[in-house]
Amino acid sequence: MNPQEPTPTRRALSTPEELLTVPQVMARLQLGRSAIYNLIRTHQLASITLGRARRIPAQQLADFIRTRLDQEAS
Repeated sequence: MNPQEPTPTRRALSTPEELLTVPQVMARLQLGRSAIYNLIRTHQLASITLGRARRIPAQQLADFIRTRLDQEAS
């Protein structure tokens, strides 16, 4: 590896992860604020905290929905 080449990262920076706010997730799932925070608190929905702001990666929301659909189908 050339010393001037950037070190590889786990995720390519050319495709940034979309981060959703709690109100955006509320609208997409048509659930209330306390229901969303309950999903986060129980680790059913992954999130990150940036300062005082809570963000949910869009991919995590998609995974949550897929998992719930699979559970319902079983």
